[in-house]
Amino acid sequence: MNETPTRVYAEIDLDAVRENVRALRERAPRSELMAVVKANAYGHGAVQCARAAREAGAAWLGTATPDEALALRAAGIEGRILCWLWTPGGPWQQAVEADLDVSVSGMWALDEAREAARATGRTARVQLKADTGLGRNGCQPADWEALVGAAVAAQAEGTVKVTGVWSHFACADEPGHPSIRLQLDAFREMLAYAEKEGIDPEVRHMANSPATLTLPDSHFDLVRPGLAVYGVSPAPELGTPAQLGLRPAMALKASLALVKAVPAGHGVSYGHHYVTGGETTLALVPAGYADGIPRHASGAGPVLVGGRVRHVAGRVAMDQFVVDLEGDPARVGDEVVIFGDPERGEPSAEDWARAAGTIAYEIVTRVGGRVPRVYLGG
Repeated sequence: MNETPTRVYAEIDLDAVRENVRALRERAPRSELMAVVKANAYGHGAVQCARAAREAGAAWLGTATPDEALALRAAGIEGRILCWLWTPGGPWQQAVEADLDVSVSGMWALDEAREAARATGRTARVQLKADTGLGRNGCQPADWEALVGAAVAAQAEGTVKVTGVWSHFACADEPGHPSIRLQLDAFREMLAYAEKEGIDPEVRHMANSPATLTLPDSHFDLVRPGLAVYGVSPAPELGTPAQLGLRPAMALKASLALVKAVPAGHGVSYGHHYVTGGETTLALVPAGYADGIPRHASGAGPVLVGGRVRHVAGRVAMDQFVVDLEGDPARVGDEVVIFGDPERGEPSAEDWARAAGTIAYEIVTRVGGRVPRVYLGG
C-alpha cells in the first residue's frame, strides 16, 4: 500500500518480526524454530510474516487450519509447514499434494490421510499429536498404543511417513505450575513408546512461546512460538516484551475524526456511562468493535493522543469511541496510537487486555479485516 490510510490502520514492522525470530532462536540454540502464523499471523498478516520469519531462520511454519497452510503455498511459501486443526472431510488430498505436514490425533484422521495418499499416489507426511494433559486435541495415553500401531502399519505400506511427535502445554505461561512437569513426563513416555515401536520422527516438539522463553528442557528438536514472534509477551508474569528481548511488531493507529468543546454534564456515547465533569474537549476516534476494539474495554481502554495517555470515555461503539482531552488542544487528523510499543510510551496490547479482562493474544488477533495493514521493512 502506497498511502497510509487515514481512518484506522495496523502498522506492521516486519523487521521486528525478524528480530524476534532471531531472539527466540537464541533462546533455543540447539532446536529448530517453527513460527506459528495461524489466524492471519495473530492478526499481523500471514504471508508477509511467514516470509519475514523464514528470512530470519524459521525452519518451519505452523498453522491451525489446512486452508491457512494451503494459502501460504498458493502465495509461493516453500519449506515445511504443519497444520493441525482437522475435521472429517477436510482437504486432505490437497494437503498431501502441497507437501504439507498434517497432524493426526485419532484413528479417523490417520485413515483420511491414508486415503488421500492413495488417491494422490504420494506419501502423506503425518505428525502424531499426544494429549499429555491439555485435554484438547491430541491422542489420550490410553489410545496411544492403537494409534502408534496403525501409524507404523501405514508407514510399512508406504502411504504415510511419520515426521513428528508433538504435544502442547496447558500452563506453560504459569511458571512452576505442577502440570508442566507432569506433561513433560507424559510426553517423554509417549514419545519413547512410539520410538520403541518403530517411529523415527524428524522432529519432536512441545514448546510454545512461554516454554520457549522459560523451559529449556522442553525444547526437544523444535520450538513452536506464536505470540512471541510478534513481540507480545505471552504472559505478564514472564515479563514485558522488552524484558524478554522482544519488540512489538504491530501498532494500531487512527486519526482523530472530530474535536469539539462541550459543556459540563454532557453525556458521552451510548447509555451515558460517562458524563463530563466540567467544560472539556472531546475527541472522536473512528474505530470500534467492528475493527477489533474490545467493547469490554469501554471506559478503560488507553490511547496515546497529543503525547498523553487518555482512556476511552463511555462505551466503545461499533465504529468509533470518544476520549476526553480534559481541555487540552487537538486537531482533526491528529494521530492516535491505540496500542503499540510501551518502550515508546505507547499503550500496549497487554494494557488493552487488562482493560478488557482478556489476554493480549485476543487483542492483536481480533483486529478486524476492514483494518488495513501497512507494512514496514518489507
